[in-house]
Amino acid sequence: MNQFAKDVLDGLSATPKRLSSKYFYDEIGDKLFQRIMSLDDYYLTRSEYEILSNSKSQLLKIFGAQKTPFNLIEFGAGDGYKTKVLLKHFLAQNADFKYIPIDISGNVLDILETALKKELPDLKVKGIQNEYFKALDQLDKSNERNVVLFLGSNIGNFTGDQATTFLQGLYDSLKQGDILLIGFDLKKDPNVILKAYNDREGVTRDFNLNLLNRINNELGGNFNIDKFKHHPIYNPLTGTTTSFLVSTEEQTVEIMDKTFYFDAWEAVHMEISQKYDLKAIVNLAKEAGFKVLNNFYDEKKYFVDAVWQK
Repeated sequence: MNQFAKDVLDGLSATPKRLSSKYFYDEIGDKLFQRIMSLDDYYLTRSEYEILSNSKSQLLKIFGAQKTPFNLIEFGAGDGYKTKVLLKHFLAQNADFKYIPIDISGNVLDILETALKKELPDLKVKGIQNEYFKALDQLDKSNERNVVLFLGSNIGNFTGDQATTFLQGLYDSLKQGDILLIGFDLKKDPNVILKAYNDREGVTRDFNLNLLNRINNELGGNFNIDKFKHHPIYNPLTGTTTSFLVSTEEQTVEIMDKTFYFDAWEAVHMEISQKYDLKAIVNLAKEAGFKVLNNFYDEKKYFVDAVWQK
């Protein structure tokens, strides 16, 4: 039994039921998320793109201090839309670096590497399909500085304890002097946040429901997606956005010879997206062991890209 199957069966056997958002990204899921990033309601991508565009020169001075060579390692690279802002600038400045995108989706890595060969033929790039820490273990233990990009507020998909554990693990995997550029979505008007996860075009709904289709296609499930509704909520007290799929009626679903029972209006936990304030970000860096070097904001202060160092 592969890990996807194990996680699905374990999650749907739990109380309450849950599915992992890391499995959103198959070929269809990748395309849906690219659509999400361009939606008017989804401010996160625009905000971070603005930050990287305005801060690229300052970031290069930090990453390649005294023009030293470095590895630019990106966790969850996706299609590289925002990262290309940095890649183009770094190449134009003759920076000595290698780009190493890491993603769990081999499909999206293939698309990215093909696009980069056309757009930036001088770029040294080597993608790794794996989970993050396993991929770091595959890297050559050279003396070059590692600069890890963890953009898009991906840290927000962890609970507080999970985020601390993840960042402590990252800290332990890095060498002294290595850099982390990490994106955080900031607390703001709750209506602005909620619309980003319940867009008017229904693309985020389709993105969540696509995981049920993936289970049907890869694990022989028989989900009827018309019997589930996408339902996100935002708690401004905790800063947590939570997405659910809710069964609209009493039903059973069969997956790999197992039967799962759903009550009417029973919810399946799909994803969290944590929003932060600056105090919480500083505390997170401290708990993980990192030193905060700088914070870069978009004009609206919707988002921050923080630079930390081991």
